[in-house]
Amino acid sequence: MAEANRYLRERYLPAFNAEFKEAAAEKGSCFVPLLAGQVIDDILCEQYDRTVGRNNCITFERLTLQIPQDQHRCNYINAKVRVHRYPDGSLAIFHGPRRLANYHPNGLNKESQEEDAA
Repeated sequence: MAEANRYLRERYLPAFNAEFKEAAAEKGSCFVPLLAGQVIDDILCEQYDRTVGRNNCITFERLTLQIPQDQHRCNYINAKVRVHRYPDGSLAIFHGPRRLANYHPNGLNKESQEEDAA
């Protein structure tokens, strides 16, 4: 095993890098700072595209998630939306940059539960 690792390090990697290495198109770092107001949780989560059905709902892993009414549109039928699944299992639906709804991992709408509790 040591002999194989030495071969990879001393022969294979230098030859591979010589053949495939390309200089960067621009100088500097490709890393950019997080902008003020950006929510890192919405970047570092699983994201899935869905199309809203005729009942103003989407299906996500055996859950039916209904999009609640809002002041921007009367419905989202046939709209392309994005589902975010966060590390805690909770879900959110986005239409472009706008968050339409938040859901518990079991598919219950967080806002409607808070209204029922009040």
